[in-house]
Amino acid sequence: MQLGQLKRREFITLLGGATALSFTARAQQPAMPVIGFLNNGSPDAFAHLTRSFRQGLGETGYVEGQNVAIDFRWAEGQYDRLPAQAAELVRRQVVVIFAGGPPAAKAAKAATPTIPIVFTTGEDPVQLGLVASLNRPGGNATGVSVVTAELEAKRLGLLHELVPTAAVIASLVNPSYPGTDVQVTSEQAAARALGHELVILTASNEVEIDAAFAILVQRGARALSVGADPFFNTRRDQLVTLAARYAVPAIYPWREATVGGGLMSYGASFSDGYRQAGIYLGRVLKGERPADLPVVQSAKFELVINMNSAKTLGLTIPPGILAIVDEVVE
Repeated sequence: MQLGQLKRREFITLLGGATALSFTARAQQPAMPVIGFLNNGSPDAFAHLTRSFRQGLGETGYVEGQNVAIDFRWAEGQYDRLPAQAAELVRRQVVVIFAGGPPAAKAAKAATPTIPIVFTTGEDPVQLGLVASLNRPGGNATGVSVVTAELEAKRLGLLHELVPTAAVIASLVNPSYPGTDVQVTSEQAAARALGHELVILTASNEVEIDAAFAILVQRGARALSVGADPFFNTRRDQLVTLAARYAVPAIYPWREATVGGGLMSYGASFSDGYRQAGIYLGRVLKGERPADLPVVQSAKFELVINMNSAKTLGLTIPPGILAIVDEVVE
């Protein structure tokens, strides 16, 4: 055998061994963990919240595409989609599920008793059956409780200050949302105390929202409180447009509605809640158990007023409201 042929064979053998070692090394690298992201809403309407969620993850050292992957599932306000979407995430064997909103959290909890779940919810997570208690969640779920339903009375009070002569006020709620009964009960008590008649309007799709505004006019309602429901958040542009068309002063639970042209909003900071959920999820990825992580109760609230909308409606913002406002949109 010639010397050149021998060297060539040795080179090919060495090259093959190096390639095999390379493949082996790659095969031994741990797979990137996958987070299941289950949400009641839509990617466009919740884009700012997704950014906050990623921010929270980043604070614990996790960056999407670098050391963690996220598998998104959006219900687009159609809550009946959630059980199947939760089951898909379970079949994919994600390492943890983030559930945004009560319907998503309930669907995730029903889908798996073992995969860790981090949720955000505007309703009492104990009453929803997500945790045993706030301080000792137990089981496989924990998260952030963003106060919403308890603020319905406060929102109605702000409407009363803004439009004190409105004998009739309407409340728009979604009968498919788990927290609707609590919201309605709270508002009815507040309306009685303030001396207003409260008209309950229901809607769970776009067409029903249009119809609700027509009923609002028929019933003579001169102000509107929009319920704290993720579905309405996905339709906030439609709601703001209709409120302007019918010249109805409206208050919303989300800052984004006011920034987008709505008159006024008061509620917990959902962005802060999603950031805190991202932090909790990062801690779970590092090995902490949901059962040992107390539910965080969000305590950051925002009152936002759009002055252009107020002028269009011919309203003067009372000094008492201006004294406590957090943000004025010009």
